Amino acid sequence: MSLAGTPLEALAGQITGFAIDHRKIAPGCVFGAFRGQTFDAETVIPAAIAAGAIAVVARPEARVEGALHVAAENPRATFARLAGAWFAPYPPTIAAVTGTNGKTSTVEIVRQLWHLLGERAASIGTLGVTTADERVKAGQSALTTPDVVTFLATAAGLAREGITHLAFEASSHGLDQHRSEGLPISATAFTNLSRDHLDYHGSMEAYLAAKLRLFTELAAPGTPAVIFRDEAAEGAQWTRQVIAKATARGLALATVGPDGDALRLLQRVPTRLGQRLLIDHAGTRHEVLLPLIGGYQAANALVAAGIVIALGHPAGKVLAALARITPIRGRLERAVVTATGAPVYVDYAHTPDALEAAISALRPHTANRLILVFGCGGDRDRGKRPLMGRIAATAADIAIVTDDNPRSEPPAAIRAQILAGAPSALEVEGRRAAIARAIAAAQDGDVVLIAGKGHEQGQIIGSEVHPFDDATVAREEAGA
Repeated sequence: MSLAGTPLEALAGQITGFAIDHRKIAPGCVFGAFRGQTFDAETVIPAAIAAGAIAVVARPEARVEGALHVAAENPRATFARLAGAWFAPYPPTIAAVTGTNGKTSTVEIVRQLWHLLGERAASIGTLGVTTADERVKAGQSALTTPDVVTFLATAAGLAREGITHLAFEASSHGLDQHRSEGLPISATAFTNLSRDHLDYHGSMEAYLAAKLRLFTELAAPGTPAVIFRDEAAEGAQWTRQVIAKATARGLALATVGPDGDALRLLQRVPTRLGQRLLIDHAGTRHEVLLPLIGGYQAANALVAAGIVIALGHPAGKVLAALARITPIRGRLERAVVTATGAPVYVDYAHTPDALEAAISALRPHTANRLILVFGCGGDRDRGKRPLMGRIAATAADIAIVTDDNPRSEPPAAIRAQILAGAPSALEVEGRRAAIARAIAAAQDGDVVLIAGKGHEQGQIIGSEVHPFDDATVAREEAGA
């Protein structure tokens, strides 16, 4: 760790840690006092200093007495830079993945590929911290990108444990709030952009701008940027903007997908338990039997492979290793097969684009009816609710609208907004009851999709988190 040349250089020998929660201050800590949407940490600066903070990173206008005031117009960014220097070193190879959908699957596939190729690898994201031999699961209240102190401390801790390769999810919230920085990034990647988090960002343009920080500010010129490209896909206009910004930054661009130049997807054929991909790399064709279902998982696999290749592993070995990866928790995870022979899948799809992709992924594997169970989260973007209802009514054979994480909103009100786009759908109060209804209705040749919560282990109702795992409930209701 080195704070030489920073405002904290004179205090370097006295610093014991960094904190953004004044209740976690210990003597010798550096406190980050940020003004958030719901809480102004500048109001607790005196309490932090009383608890032992020796320096405070805050706006120039903040009042700091009894500790060093590191004044910054953007205190979050300055705090991340200082904390990053203090927590170092980190794993020498680090990949950051952003996009609306696919981040979790992509970083997990990257981790698996590295492991299969002999590297000591880990991933950080929605599923928690995953290594080759253990998984520390994120709690129900955890974010895709943890706070900057937790993030940097975790990355540094992995390095001390011998991890040399790290892949992490860079969410739009994390990028906007400077929670994904402070460490050197070896490669970046972009999956896609579609409607999500507009309750926070306000517009698609602002949402994209947050994502773009990864390429325009955090990635150093010359580092690889792997971008999924499909000009026929909805949202291709956003991808073109990412490509333009990455190029202007001087990143080493590598596009993958149907219109990719580094890895071009020539053909995709569904199989019973996955899909067969035909991929062109530098004029050589590779056939890959991918043990994951769906076009979007093929896209994630291509982005992951692109990252691993861009960071030095031979393409032939990387693409061959794709055949050996294992399914990702809560991402088209087959939870159970009912007594009538109908498979039940659980997926994290909670945006219009992701829901449509999950249904499309399962359609080739559905001989009869596709039965969908889903809801929408409370205290989140209300505009997507009728859109998801419309997709469900159009793409599924039977759509059951139920509760997701209602949070502080009345569940019935959320369901009504979804049903405005799907007036013919069935409404079932209570997620377990809805899952039971779907499984009871499923016959041989049918497929059940339970969408929205994926890997989550709880359901947020009001301010309480109730234990709930879609896969476990599906198995219980199927009598497995």
